[in-house]
Amino acid sequence: MRYLLIALIVLIADQWTKWLVVNRMDLYESIPIIDSFLYITSHRNRGAAFGILQNQQWLFISITIIVVGFILYYLWKNRKEKTILPFALSLVLGGAIGNWLDRVRFQEVVDFIHVQFGSYTYPIFNIADSGIVVGVILLMIYILKTPHSEKNSISEAGDS
Repeated sequence: MRYLLIALIVLIADQWTKWLVVNRMDLYESIPIIDSFLYITSHRNRGAAFGILQNQQWLFISITIIVVGFILYYLWKNRKEKTILPFALSLVLGGAIGNWLDRVRFQEVVDFIHVQFGSYTYPIFNIADSGIVVGVILLMIYILKTPHSEKNSISEAGDS
């Protein structure tokens, strides 16, 4: 399935960049890419987005297993679908597995993309987070733009 290849690309890019950060940077070290805007900063997160639910690894690991299972089932059931939906789900899948691997191995997620807008500092994130966010945005666009009758026909086509 070509969509699993997309998830694999996100996963490999995520794990490779995290490996570079862990093995080539000290924790909290920051390298400017575009001064006053974009930095590579070695950071760890024991919570979810924006640092919420700190130290709840068992919860994140469990939820991710369930979400990955649902996504894999949907992609398999609707493998002939030609909409943006399987692409969006593949981005989410690759990102979810990337952060899940960090939680299982390190009990925290390696983050490193650090963006600042003037005095505002956006929470530090990684490639997996980017895959999840872009995938969810595409999923929302799909939901808002696809007529209800077409969504039903896609679901029914997967049943045959």
